[in-house]
Amino acid sequence: MKVLEARNITKLFPGVVALDAVDVAFEPGEIHCIIGENGAGKSTLIKCLTGVYEPENGEVLIDGDNAMKNKALFNKVAYVPQEIDLFPYMSVAENLFLPYEKSGVKGTVNQKELQKRAIPVLEQFSIPVKPDELVKDISVSSQQLLQIARATVHEDYEVLMLDEPTTSLTTRDTEILFNIVKTIKQENKAVIFISHKLEEIFLLGDVITVFRNGQKVAYSQLKDVDIAWVIKQMVGRDVDQEQLYYSDKVSNEVLLEVKNLTGEKFTDISFQLKKGEILGFSGLVGAGRSELMQAIFGYLPVYSGSVMLDGKSWKLGDMHYSVNNGFIYLPEERKKQGILPMLSIRENISIAVLDELKVGLSISRRKEEELSRKIIDTYDVRTPGADKEIQFLSGGNQQKVIIGRAMICNPKVLVFDEPTKGIDVGTKAEIYRLMKELAEEKGIGIILISSEMEEVKKCSNRIIALCDGRKAGEYDGRADKEEILSAIIGANTERKRSRSYVQREK
Repeated sequence: MKVLEARNITKLFPGVVALDAVDVAFEPGEIHCIIGENGAGKSTLIKCLTGVYEPENGEVLIDGDNAMKNKALFNKVAYVPQEIDLFPYMSVAENLFLPYEKSGVKGTVNQKELQKRAIPVLEQFSIPVKPDELVKDISVSSQQLLQIARATVHEDYEVLMLDEPTTSLTTRDTEILFNIVKTIKQENKAVIFISHKLEEIFLLGDVITVFRNGQKVAYSQLKDVDIAWVIKQMVGRDVDQEQLYYSDKVSNEVLLEVKNLTGEKFTDISFQLKKGEILGFSGLVGAGRSELMQAIFGYLPVYSGSVMLDGKSWKLGDMHYSVNNGFIYLPEERKKQGILPMLSIRENISIAVLDELKVGLSISRRKEEELSRKIIDTYDVRTPGADKEIQFLSGGNQQKVIIGRAMICNPKVLVFDEPTKGIDVGTKAEIYRLMKELAEEKGIGIILISSEMEEVKKCSNRIIALCDGRKAGEYDGRADKEEILSAIIGANTERKRSRSYVQREK
């Protein structure tokens, strides 16, 4: 029997058909994977299946009953969002069991009893924290596992819906999660697994539904198809998975030089970035890659060491100086740190150059519109118009706006921190091509931070590996994957940290 079903669901927004007569059903004891490009309709479907949106046409059935007429049925669907959605100043135990009525906590809340009840759940999910710790003090990976655990303690759930659940997880934590998901499947629960990571889908899933442009375009048992088939269904064309995107126009001129830099989560880091080069940084979650770049950018403190850009000494600790002098950092947490979600695309672009858009004491709307249209056209941002709130764009289109905004500041160095996080395979290729074009045609030095080894190897001229805040190796982009992995997990610590590398043949 179908535990959850969408029948002929149509959802409209101004100028957009987000879902077009979609039929999809989910069975108990089955892991059903949902995939599609950004903007394909997956998020809208989720919101219809969880009761957030009410469709214009169609119905949502839970255990055969129309949930649009009985909203209490939606309590049987446990949803875990992609972004962390916890209360940072409440304890781990409190977050685990909220809302209390769903997790069976009745009457006055006894904190000691709550913490005692939390211990076996934390152990089951291998979350290395104490029940009384504040959520703000635990790692992002632990926070992600915590909110997944929270969904499973709800008493009445029959469907577990996971939206990009491994985005912030380490490899070890991902393995733990997969084992738990398989156990939940054995308990005859339906699992909906939404991911852009194709290898995870084939490793975990039973069946797959593919969305494109608001329509369900394909459904299959995963054992009957391969990755090439899934990609073709997603994007409507063949995509070359073997294509490389490193820069072919690397100058001998050193653009950025970092010497013996030490900060909050990194120690004694030295490296050079050449003009027109894509330099990859590889490492596990917590290795210090983001903190290193944020320190150069001026967001985090530097304890010792020096930086030079274009042969000139660099002023540390001043983000305004960094932007004005050509060092721009594009953050990993796009929605929290990269955009102003309630503002329009136009306003998100123009905020970087307000002084240039002034006419007298006010901002010229005409200049704003001309600039935003140029960015939208140049970077192929898919949107009905520049006045659409940026929060309603897909992740890939938000990233294009962020890149376009950075480019109007005339950068010399662009740091891409996990630029394809939560982005589909087709849009990933677009982001890769953009990085390559910026390096080759503009001579910009690109720094790519990524937790995806294939992404780093596909795009980088050289790769620097970090482990526990220290430089663990430096490699040519053609180096063996196993060699780099050994460095980032610390297997090479007894060896010489600085490795020679061979310049890539053109």
